[in-house]
Amino acid sequence: MDPIEALEEISFWLERSQAPSFKVQAFRKAADAIHQLAPEELRRLVDAGRVTSLKGVGARSGEVITQAMADAVPDYLADLRERGKEALAAGGGTLRTALRGDLHSHSNWSDGGSPIEAMVAAARTLGREYLALTDHSPNLTIANGLSVERLEKQLGIVEGINASLEDIRLLKGIEVDILEDGTLDQTPEMLARLDVVVASVHSKLRADRQTMTQRMLGGIRDPHTNVLGHCTGRLVQGSRGTRPESEFDAAKVFTECAEWGVAVEINSRPERQDPPDNLIKLALDAGCLFSIDSDAHAPGQLDFLQYGAERAEALGVPKERIVTTWPLEQLTEWLSLKK
Repeated sequence: MDPIEALEEISFWLERSQAPSFKVQAFRKAADAIHQLAPEELRRLVDAGRVTSLKGVGARSGEVITQAMADAVPDYLADLRERGKEALAAGGGTLRTALRGDLHSHSNWSDGGSPIEAMVAAARTLGREYLALTDHSPNLTIANGLSVERLEKQLGIVEGINASLEDIRLLKGIEVDILEDGTLDQTPEMLARLDVVVASVHSKLRADRQTMTQRMLGGIRDPHTNVLGHCTGRLVQGSRGTRPESEFDAAKVFTECAEWGVAVEINSRPERQDPPDNLIKLALDAGCLFSIDSDAHAPGQLDFLQYGAERAEALGVPKERIVTTWPLEQLTEWLSLKK
Protein backbone atom coordinates (compact mmCIF):
# COMPACT_ATOMS: atom_id res chain seq x y z
CA MET A 1 0.00 0.00 0.00
CA ASP A 2 1.24 3.49 -0.73
CA PRO A 3 2.42 4.90 2.63
CA ILE A 4 1.29 8.46 1.90
CA GLU A 5 -2.20 7.23 1.03
CA ALA A 6 -2.24 5.19 4.24
CA LEU A 7 -1.28 8.21 6.35
CA GLU A 8 -3.83 10.45 4.64
CA GLU A 9 -6.60 7.89 5.09
CA ILE A 10 -5.75 7.57 8.77
CA SER A 11 -6.08 11.36 9.06
CA PHE A 12 -9.48 11.15 7.39
CA TRP A 13 -10.82 8.57 9.84
CA LEU A 14 -9.44 10.48 12.81
CA GLU A 15 -11.05 13.73 11.64
CA ARG A 16 -14.33 11.94 11.11
CA SER A 17 -14.27 10.68 14.70
CA GLN A 18 -13.40 14.16 16.07
CA ALA A 19 -9.98 13.08 17.32
CA PRO A 20 -7.78 15.86 18.76
CA SER A 21 -6.24 17.99 16.02
CA PHE A 22 -2.67 17.31 17.20
CA LYS A 23 -3.22 13.61 16.59
CA VAL A 24 -4.53 14.21 13.08
CA GLN A 25 -1.69 16.59 12.27
CA ALA A 26 0.90 14.04 13.40
CA PHE A 27 -0.07 11.77 10.51
CA ARG A 28 -0.36 14.63 8.01
CA LYS A 29 3.13 15.84 8.99
CA ALA A 30 4.47 12.32 8.50
CA ALA A 31 2.89 12.20 5.05
CA ASP A 32 4.50 15.54 4.19
CA ALA A 33 7.86 14.31 5.46
CA ILE A 34 8.02 11.22 3.27
CA HIS A 35 6.50 13.06 0.30
CA GLN A 36 9.77 14.99 0.09
CA LEU A 37 11.83 11.80 -0.30
CA ALA A 38 12.74 9.84 -3.38
CA PRO A 39 11.19 6.32 -3.24
CA GLU A 40 14.60 4.67 -3.02
CA GLU A 41 15.62 6.85 -0.09
CA LEU A 42 12.43 5.99 1.79
CA ARG A 43 13.05 2.30 1.07
CA ARG A 44 16.58 2.59 2.43
CA LEU A 45 15.39 4.18 5.67
CA VAL A 46 12.62 1.62 6.16
CA ASP A 47 14.95 -1.31 5.51
CA ALA A 48 17.45 0.12 8.01
CA GLY A 49 14.71 0.67 10.61
CA ARG A 50 15.46 4.39 10.64
CA VAL A 51 12.30 5.94 9.19
CA THR A 52 11.60 7.64 12.52
CA SER A 53 14.82 9.62 12.08
CA LEU A 54 12.85 11.82 9.68
CA LYS A 55 11.52 15.00 11.25
CA GLY A 56 7.76 14.63 11.61
CA VAL A 57 7.73 10.82 11.71
CA GLY A 58 6.98 9.32 15.12
CA ALA A 59 6.73 5.77 16.39
CA ARG A 60 3.11 5.21 15.32
CA SER A 61 3.44 6.86 11.90
CA GLY A 62 6.76 5.04 11.40
CA GLU A 63 5.01 1.75 12.02
CA VAL A 64 2.30 2.67 9.50
CA ILE A 65 4.91 3.58 6.87
CA THR A 66 6.87 0.38 7.45
CA GLN A 67 3.82 -1.86 7.16
CA ALA A 68 2.57 -0.02 4.08
CA MET A 69 5.97 -0.38 2.43
CA ALA A 70 5.64 -4.13 3.00
CA ASP A 71 2.55 -3.96 0.76
CA ALA A 72 0.16 -4.49 3.65
CA VAL A 73 -2.71 -2.50 5.10
CA PRO A 74 -1.23 -1.08 8.31
CA ASP A 75 -2.78 -2.49 11.49
CA TYR A 76 -3.73 0.97 12.75
CA LEU A 77 -5.53 1.80 9.50
CA ALA A 78 -7.31 -1.56 9.44
CA ASP A 79 -8.63 -0.90 12.94
CA LEU A 80 -9.85 2.59 11.98
CA ARG A 81 -11.57 1.21 8.88
CA GLU A 82 -13.38 -1.35 10.99
CA ARG A 83 -14.56 1.27 13.45
CA GLY A 84 -15.55 3.52 10.54
CA LYS A 85 -18.13 0.99 9.38
CA GLU A 86 -20.38 2.23 12.17
CA ALA A 87 -22.54 5.24 11.33
CA LEU A 88 -21.68 8.47 13.13
CA ALA A 89 -25.35 9.13 13.90
CA ALA A 90 -27.83 6.61 15.22
CA GLY A 91 -30.74 7.99 13.20
CA GLY A 92 -31.39 9.78 9.93
CA GLY A 93 -30.58 6.83 7.71
CA THR A 94 -33.20 7.59 5.08
CA LEU A 95 -32.10 11.19 4.61
CA ARG A 96 -28.44 10.27 4.87
CA THR A 97 -28.68 8.02 1.84
CA ALA A 98 -30.68 10.70 -0.02
CA LEU A 99 -28.03 13.40 0.36
CA ARG A 100 -26.17 14.06 -2.88
CA GLY A 101 -23.90 16.94 -1.94
CA ASP A 102 -22.76 19.65 0.42
CA LEU A 103 -22.91 23.44 -0.04
CA HIS A 104 -20.51 24.54 2.74
CA SER A 105 -16.85 23.50 3.05
CA HIS A 106 -13.47 25.14 3.62
CA SER A 107 -9.94 24.55 2.39
CA ASN A 108 -6.52 25.77 3.48
CA TRP A 109 -7.10 28.85 1.36
CA SER A 110 -8.93 30.26 4.39
CA ASP A 111 -9.21 28.48 7.76
CA GLY A 112 -9.46 24.87 6.59
CA GLY A 113 -6.59 22.47 7.15
CA SER A 114 -6.29 20.74 3.77
CA PRO A 115 -5.80 21.57 0.09
CA ILE A 116 -8.80 21.84 -2.20
CA GLU A 117 -7.78 18.62 -3.96
CA ALA A 118 -7.85 16.68 -0.67
CA MET A 119 -11.34 17.94 0.11
CA VAL A 120 -12.57 16.89 -3.33
CA ALA A 121 -10.92 13.46 -3.02
CA ALA A 122 -12.69 12.85 0.30
CA ALA A 123 -16.03 13.99 -1.13
CA ARG A 124 -15.60 11.52 -3.99
CA THR A 125 -14.78 8.73 -1.54
CA LEU A 126 -18.01 9.52 0.31
CA GLY A 127 -19.97 9.31 -2.94
CA ARG A 128 -20.88 13.00 -3.19
CA GLU A 129 -22.11 14.24 -6.56
CA TYR A 130 -21.18 17.85 -5.78
CA LEU A 131 -19.33 19.90 -3.22
CA ALA A 132 -19.32 23.68 -2.84
CA LEU A 133 -15.99 25.25 -1.90
CA THR A 134 -17.00 28.17 0.33
CA ASP A 135 -13.92 29.73 1.88
CA HIS A 136 -14.35 32.90 3.93
CA SER A 137 -14.64 36.47 2.67
CA PRO A 138 -12.01 39.20 3.35
CA ASN A 139 -13.61 40.77 6.44
CA LEU A 140 -12.94 37.61 8.45
CA THR A 141 -9.20 38.21 8.72
CA ILE A 142 -8.82 35.73 11.57
CA ALA A 143 -9.88 33.03 9.09
CA ASN A 144 -7.63 34.33 6.29
CA GLY A 145 -10.62 35.44 4.22
CA LEU A 146 -10.18 35.72 0.46
CA SER A 147 -9.76 39.04 -1.29
CA VAL A 148 -11.11 39.49 -4.80
CA GLU A 149 -7.65 38.70 -6.17
CA ARG A 150 -7.23 35.49 -4.15
CA LEU A 151 -10.76 34.32 -4.93
CA GLU A 152 -10.07 34.96 -8.61
CA LYS A 153 -7.07 32.61 -8.42
CA GLN A 154 -9.12 30.00 -6.56
CA LEU A 155 -11.78 30.02 -9.26
CA GLY A 156 -9.13 29.07 -11.80
CA ILE A 157 -8.14 26.08 -9.67
CA VAL A 158 -11.76 25.00 -9.34
CA GLU A 159 -12.17 25.14 -13.12
CA GLY A 160 -9.06 22.99 -13.53
CA ILE A 161 -10.35 20.38 -11.08
CA ASN A 162 -13.72 20.23 -12.80
CA ALA A 163 -12.04 19.77 -16.16
CA SER A 164 -10.22 16.69 -14.84
CA LEU A 165 -13.14 14.96 -13.10
CA GLU A 166 -16.43 13.57 -14.36
CA ASP A 167 -17.96 11.95 -11.27
CA ILE A 168 -18.18 15.05 -9.06
CA ARG A 169 -18.76 18.77 -9.57
CA LEU A 170 -16.86 21.29 -7.45
CA LEU A 171 -19.09 24.34 -7.17
CA LYS A 172 -17.56 27.81 -7.00
CA GLY A 173 -18.65 29.38 -3.77
CA ILE A 174 -18.01 31.55 -0.76
CA GLU A 175 -19.12 31.86 2.85
CA VAL A 176 -19.57 35.59 2.83
CA ASP A 177 -19.90 37.69 5.95
CA ILE A 178 -23.11 39.64 6.46
CA LEU A 179 -21.62 42.94 7.59
CA GLU A 180 -23.10 45.13 10.30
CA ASP A 181 -25.05 47.21 7.78
CA GLY A 182 -26.55 44.08 6.18
CA THR A 183 -24.41 44.15 3.04
CA LEU A 184 -22.29 41.22 1.90
CA ASP A 185 -18.51 41.22 2.26
CA GLN A 186 -17.58 40.76 -1.40
CA THR A 187 -18.15 42.74 -4.58
CA PRO A 188 -21.45 42.13 -6.38
CA GLU A 189 -19.47 41.43 -9.57
CA MET A 190 -17.55 38.61 -7.91
CA LEU A 191 -20.62 37.19 -6.17
CA ALA A 192 -22.40 37.04 -9.52
CA ARG A 193 -19.64 34.75 -10.84
CA LEU A 194 -20.13 32.16 -8.12
CA ASP A 195 -22.39 29.13 -8.10
CA VAL A 196 -23.15 29.23 -4.35
CA VAL A 197 -23.22 32.06 -1.82
CA VAL A 198 -23.60 31.10 1.84
CA ALA A 199 -24.23 34.27 3.87
CA SER A 200 -23.38 34.15 7.59
CA VAL A 201 -22.95 36.46 10.57
CA HIS A 202 -19.57 36.01 12.29
CA SER A 203 -19.14 39.13 14.40
CA LYS A 204 -20.98 41.03 17.17
CA LEU A 205 -23.20 38.04 17.78
CA ARG A 206 -24.54 39.54 21.01
CA ALA A 207 -26.11 42.54 19.29
CA ASP A 208 -29.68 43.37 20.33
CA ARG A 209 -32.62 41.62 18.69
CA GLN A 210 -33.65 44.47 16.37
CA THR A 211 -30.09 45.17 15.19
CA MET A 212 -29.40 41.52 14.46
CA THR A 213 -32.73 41.05 12.68
CA GLN A 214 -32.12 43.99 10.34
CA ARG A 215 -28.59 42.81 9.66
CA MET A 216 -29.74 39.30 8.74
CA LEU A 217 -32.58 40.59 6.59
CA GLY A 218 -30.09 42.66 4.62
CA GLY A 219 -28.08 39.54 3.82
CA ILE A 220 -31.19 37.51 2.94
CA ARG A 221 -32.50 40.22 0.61
CA ASP A 222 -29.24 40.43 -1.32
CA PRO A 223 -30.04 38.86 -4.71
CA HIS A 224 -26.86 36.76 -4.63
CA THR A 225 -27.57 34.91 -1.38
CA ASN A 226 -28.49 31.23 -1.71
CA VAL A 227 -28.08 29.89 1.83
CA LEU A 228 -28.32 31.46 5.29
CA GLY A 229 -25.44 29.88 7.22
CA HIS A 230 -25.51 28.77 10.91
CA CYS A 231 -28.13 31.36 11.71
CA THR A 232 -27.83 31.62 15.52
CA GLY A 233 -24.04 31.38 15.74
CA ARG A 234 -24.35 29.20 18.82
CA LEU A 235 -21.74 26.73 20.09
CA VAL A 236 -22.97 23.89 22.28
CA GLN A 237 -19.72 21.97 22.86
CA GLY A 238 -16.12 21.64 21.73
CA SER A 239 -12.68 23.14 22.24
CA ARG A 240 -13.91 26.72 21.69
CA GLY A 241 -16.31 26.44 24.59
CA THR A 242 -19.99 27.31 24.39
CA ARG A 243 -21.75 30.38 23.04
CA PRO A 244 -25.43 31.34 23.34
CA GLU A 245 -27.74 31.89 20.40
CA SER A 246 -27.95 35.31 18.80
CA GLU A 247 -31.23 37.10 19.39
CA PHE A 248 -33.32 37.96 16.32
CA ASP A 249 -36.89 37.84 15.08
CA ALA A 250 -36.77 34.29 13.76
CA ALA A 251 -40.31 34.33 12.38
CA LYS A 252 -39.54 37.40 10.26
CA VAL A 253 -36.14 36.09 9.17
CA PHE A 254 -37.52 32.73 8.05
CA THR A 255 -40.53 34.29 6.35
CA GLU A 256 -38.15 36.36 4.23
CA CYS A 257 -35.92 33.36 3.55
CA ALA A 258 -38.96 31.63 2.08
CA GLU A 259 -39.95 34.73 0.08
CA TRP A 260 -36.44 35.32 -1.30
CA GLY A 261 -35.70 31.67 -2.06
CA VAL A 262 -32.88 31.44 0.50
CA ALA A 263 -32.34 28.01 2.05
CA VAL A 264 -31.85 27.77 5.80
CA GLU A 265 -28.71 25.83 6.57
CA ILE A 266 -28.86 22.88 8.94
CA ASN A 267 -25.24 23.07 10.04
CA SER A 268 -24.02 19.56 10.82
CA ARG A 269 -20.97 20.41 12.91
CA PRO A 270 -21.40 18.71 16.32
CA GLU A 271 -20.37 21.87 18.16
CA ARG A 272 -22.93 24.00 16.33
CA GLN A 273 -26.13 21.95 15.77
CA ASP A 274 -27.49 25.16 14.33
CA PRO A 275 -30.38 26.05 14.09
CA PRO A 276 -31.73 24.54 17.31
CA ASP A 277 -34.74 22.24 16.97
CA ASN A 278 -37.37 24.86 17.73
CA LEU A 279 -36.05 27.15 14.98
CA ILE A 280 -35.94 24.33 12.44
CA LYS A 281 -39.62 23.73 13.20
CA LEU A 282 -40.32 27.46 12.80
CA ALA A 283 -38.50 27.56 9.44
CA LEU A 284 -40.41 24.47 8.36
CA ASP A 285 -43.72 26.15 9.15
CA ALA A 286 -42.59 29.29 7.30
CA GLY A 287 -42.17 27.26 4.11
CA CYS A 288 -38.37 27.44 3.94
CA LEU A 289 -36.05 25.26 1.93
CA PHE A 290 -33.10 23.74 3.81
CA SER A 291 -29.51 22.86 3.05
CA ILE A 292 -27.88 20.15 5.17
CA ASP A 293 -24.20 21.11 5.14
CA SER A 294 -21.05 19.86 6.83
CA ASP A 295 -19.19 23.18 7.23
CA ALA A 296 -16.15 20.90 6.96
CA HIS A 297 -12.71 22.34 7.61
CA ALA A 298 -10.95 19.02 6.96
CA PRO A 299 -11.65 16.00 4.72
CA GLY A 300 -12.94 13.68 7.44
CA GLN A 301 -15.44 16.29 8.58
CA LEU A 302 -17.33 16.04 5.30
CA ASP A 303 -19.07 13.00 6.78
CA PHE A 304 -20.60 15.20 9.49
CA LEU A 305 -23.62 15.42 7.16
CA GLN A 306 -24.83 12.37 9.05
CA TYR A 307 -25.53 14.50 12.11
CA GLY A 308 -27.55 17.03 10.14
CA ALA A 309 -29.53 14.26 8.44
CA GLU A 310 -30.33 12.73 11.83
CA ARG A 311 -31.72 16.01 13.18
CA ALA A 312 -33.66 16.85 10.03
CA GLU A 313 -35.27 13.43 9.83
CA ALA A 314 -36.21 13.48 13.52
CA LEU A 315 -37.88 16.87 13.04
CA GLY A 316 -39.84 15.77 9.98
CA VAL A 317 -38.12 17.93 7.36
CA PRO A 318 -39.29 16.55 3.97
CA LYS A 319 -36.59 15.35 1.61
CA GLU A 320 -37.96 17.42 -1.26
CA ARG A 321 -37.35 20.63 0.73
CA ILE A 322 -33.69 19.82 1.33
CA VAL A 323 -31.71 21.20 -1.60
CA THR A 324 -28.69 18.97 -0.91
CA THR A 325 -30.82 15.92 -1.77
CA TRP A 326 -31.52 17.33 -5.22
CA PRO A 327 -29.72 16.08 -8.34
CA LEU A 328 -27.07 18.47 -9.64
CA GLU A 329 -29.21 19.60 -12.57
CA GLN A 330 -32.11 20.56 -10.28
CA LEU A 331 -29.77 22.22 -7.78
CA THR A 332 -27.97 24.32 -10.40
CA GLU A 333 -31.28 25.38 -11.90
CA TRP A 334 -32.39 26.63 -8.46
CA LEU A 335 -29.05 28.36 -7.86
CA SER A 336 -29.21 30.07 -11.25
CA LEU A 337 -32.49 31.75 -10.34
CA LYS A 338 -30.49 34.12 -8.11
CA LYS A 339 -27.97 35.09 -10.81
